[in-house]
Amino acid sequence: MTTPADFHHIKRPEELFRLFARVTALPGVGDKVAKLLEKKMGGLVIDLLRHLPVGLIDRTKRPPLNMVEHGSIITVEVTVTSHDKPPKGSRRPVRVMAENETGHIDIVFFHARGDYVQKLLPVGAKRIVSGRAEWFQNKVQMAHPDHVVAPEKAHSLPAFEPVYPLTAGLTPKTLGKALSAATERIPKLEEWIDPDILTRFNWPAWDTAMREVHAPQKEADVLPGSPPRSRLAYDELLANQLALALVRQSSSKMSGRVTKGDGGLRAKLLASLPFDLTGAQKRVVTEILADQSSEDRMLRLVQGDVGSGKTLVALLAMLNAIETGRQAAMLVPTEILARQHHQTLTRMLEPLGISPGLLLGKMKISEKRSVLEGVSDGRVQIVIGTHALLTDAVEFHDLALGVVDEQHRFGVRQRLVLGEKGNGVDVLVMTATPIPRTLAMTAYGDLLSSRIDENHQDERMSPPPPCRLNGWMMLFTGSDQPSPVVSGFTGSARWLMKAMRLTWPPPKKDTSCSTPPSLRQMQRLSMAAWMRKHEKPPWKRSERDKASFLSRRRWLKSALTCRKPAS
Repeated sequence: MTTPADFHHIKRPEELFRLFARVTALPGVGDKVAKLLEKKMGGLVIDLLRHLPVGLIDRTKRPPLNMVEHGSIITVEVTVTSHDKPPKGSRRPVRVMAENETGHIDIVFFHARGDYVQKLLPVGAKRIVSGRAEWFQNKVQMAHPDHVVAPEKAHSLPAFEPVYPLTAGLTPKTLGKALSAATERIPKLEEWIDPDILTRFNWPAWDTAMREVHAPQKEADVLPGSPPRSRLAYDELLANQLALALVRQSSSKMSGRVTKGDGGLRAKLLASLPFDLTGAQKRVVTEILADQSSEDRMLRLVQGDVGSGKTLVALLAMLNAIETGRQAAMLVPTEILARQHHQTLTRMLEPLGISPGLLLGKMKISEKRSVLEGVSDGRVQIVIGTHALLTDAVEFHDLALGVVDEQHRFGVRQRLVLGEKGNGVDVLVMTATPIPRTLAMTAYGDLLSSRIDENHQDERMSPPPPCRLNGWMMLFTGSDQPSPVVSGFTGSARWLMKAMRLTWPPPKKDTSCSTPPSLRQMQRLSMAAWMRKHEKPPWKRSERDKASFLSRRRWLKSALTCRKPAS
């Protein structure tokens, strides 16, 4: 049986060894340069080759010096006539005067040390200089030319020079030397694209394309649609699809464990909710439960807009695992989101007598130890956490389901690590980012896909807020109790409820419904609360303040829907 570990240790062909060597294997690349390269693009030779140019400098323009355009890149051959070296301690630059038959030019160097300029541009010598020319005090000036070569070495001056993204400390010359050495390591590989496709799009071989992208000859060569770049992009997509096929193949051969609860906890949770599930939620829950009851491991992606009820669907799947005596974990990208999920699940699971755990990177040692012990011995049945869940210190008693929220913030590796925290762990990933079907098959081809596309309000999204008095609190704060997470909005919510003649805090046992105010009334109350909080008159509002208010008003418009009390 194939395992993820076997998949990650597929033997690499020997002809690729030179491409996957460290950049320090290149001549002239020491530890200092290697750190800069690794910071910008990666520490391997192949990472350096994949760092493509974003522009092109044309050094073939050789205009007369008396007709130079301000700010243009020029290449001219001149004779050095004199040097103007400032006295020691002066901040003036070193100025080299040069000329040819078409005019004069000043070559300027700031902070030049020693006799660098004298050796580079000796008086009386002819030199070819290339760089950006500007008019300064009615003279042509070139500050720090990009290239200075003797006429007999004119062949070393590139006619077209690619422009690469850089980082602090990494110069174009250093990067160019490293790339030149890296291109010499490009091997001749056996072609894997169908010849008809190569002919149709006029694509070169892989090694030729890799060299041509680093040697553009015209502006069109640095565009995404150029044949070399199109070829490399196709290679990347094809390799991605083949990798996903291998993942699917290995995943299909990995047997899971049947997770099929008696439905008792799920029934209690649904009975405690003041609304019913939408048709889309019921459909997705049915698909997930079918995957969990199968002997194969579940790998499913759930898509849905913000507020569509993905968390509730995931909670039902976690309760199914708990009904079998096993555990569930939810992985989220940030501590704030982890605390919000923990608060929400704690409130929803309170009628069931289940207390979820919270594991964060920044926690007191005693709190973290308590959660880790509970996860290890099975007392903590549901745990919500950040990347701290993926550390070696976390050992589950019997993990059945791993839920990954905001999948786009994580990589495949994190998903695999979570899935390896137990025996045959099912994995459910969720995202609110709209993903077209074709893109979903490309980026998440190893996952089955479900979509929550309904709403209680317009048959496409989530249920409306309950219209009990404590429901008004939840409408503004997300909780029926004050919390540090929502403290920034609690004051406005308290003032709004007072303006609406509602009590604070609302009676816990009050089940009566109050008639919701009109949308216009709510908008006016929201504006008043917002102005009261910020204490700024309208004429002193910044654009950011206006955007904040408009965003809140749009949210109110979409959220303010209350069911009428049953007759």
